[in-house]
Amino acid sequence: MNIADMYAGKRIFLFAGHYGSGKSEIAVNFASALAEKHRTAIVDFDIINTYFRAADARAALEQKGVRVITPVYAKTNVDVPALPAEVFALFDDKAVKAVFDVGGDGAGARAVSGYRAEFSAEPTENFFVFNLRRQMTSSAGEIIKYFHDIQRSARLPFTAIINNTNLLAETDEVDLLEGLEAAAALSGVLALPVAFSASMAYGHTARFLSRSRELGIPVFFMEKHIFMEYGN
Repeated sequence: MNIADMYAGKRIFLFAGHYGSGKSEIAVNFASALAEKHRTAIVDFDIINTYFRAADARAALEQKGVRVITPVYAKTNVDVPALPAEVFALFDDKAVKAVFDVGGDGAGARAVSGYRAEFSAEPTENFFVFNLRRQMTSSAGEIIKYFHDIQRSARLPFTAIINNTNLLAETDEVDLLEGLEAAAALSGVLALPVAFSASMAYGHTARFLSRSRELGIPVFFMEKHIFMEYGN
């Protein structure tokens, strides 16, 4: 799938999900894909725990022309931090694609609610990322609970869901296929489209690709940029 072409009509993208969902890795890869055709910036919007470690991804992102913004509020407990001017500039500069990596769960997403006016000034893509193989999101019920908790705290509606079911290097075909089926089921329950299923470029199988086509779920192939235990 060609991210730059698929989302040519949108400019601001938010990625949120429970801790360990892999939202940050997806945000990094998404920003890299956008940068192939557009001026792009990525913002670490996590005010509680910096699971997106900019140092891990900064070099690769900047090499592709992505501007990396890591405000000083990271790792603080301020509910709604004051955004620096460089972040506000992203809302005004319509020529830049802006990717926001939002903090995990409801508490982390609360920072977004303080800037609801800025995020609502134009159509945005607000992605909810889930990983069926994480302890707190191993069932549809748990995933839906976190979906609503984060959406309520952010005070912005999600526009699509992203499947990122994996067990890092231990991921097998069963994990991939069950993630696809979960995504299709959640799409029906939540009445939202599945934007795509994320997969490491080396981790897919022919059966996984075949089933994704049958379900009409695009696959976004990624490279590993963030290296930490169950982080991102």
